[in-house]
Amino acid sequence: PLSQAMTLLDEWIAWAKRSQLQPFVKLAKSIAKYKDGISAAIEHGLSNALLESTNTKVRLITRVAFGFHSPAALISLVLLSLGGYCPPLPGRA
Repeated sequence: PLSQAMTLLDEWIAWAKRSQLQPFVKLAKSIAKYKDGISAAIEHGLSNALLESTNTKVRLITRVAFGFHSPAALISLVLLSLGGYCPPLPGRA
């Protein structure tokens, strides 16, 4: 759980700072700076993964829609692909 994760994180930060390897020391300082946010993300299970995934899919659809004459076509493709709506297709009962 949270206390175990934070203990392991504290141990890694201490190791990284002692390592005297500049990239690790710099990373350890960055992690220590954002430690409260990391703790909150672990505790509440929050992540921006879904948002990043959706953004990537929209970018791919935008590339596919390149050359369409209106933004409405792109919006329609995004809504059909990511909106959870499955309209009946022609020829299917």
